[in-house]
Amino acid sequence: MPVRISTEANTMTAFLSGEIDHHSAAAIRDAIDTQIQINRPKLLKLDFSEVTFMDSSGVGLIMGRYKNALTFGGRTEVANMPAFAEKVMRLSGLEKIIRFYKEK
Repeated sequence: MPVRISTEANTMTAFLSGEIDHHSAAAIRDAIDTQIQINRPKLLKLDFSEVTFMDSSGVGLIMGRYKNALTFGGRTEVANMPAFAEKVMRLSGLEKIIRFYKEK
């Protein structure tokens, strides 16, 4: 699966990898949402450092996880967005409600 999830204290990190498109987004979404419901993290961190391709499904993936985490009082951050996807993110306006940053 193109997502590995780690939890530590009140932070849940989803490490995404490979391609995020309409074929893979549903499985990623389900895996993350299941863990959000179990762990109810105060911070959901989506790490895109190993994503090799992303279409508009990535915007929906981020927005949906943001809303889901918010339901439990959590906030969402996006780490290490690849350069090829940054333009899509800026155009989507998600940076106005979700923190985007580079760790590496």
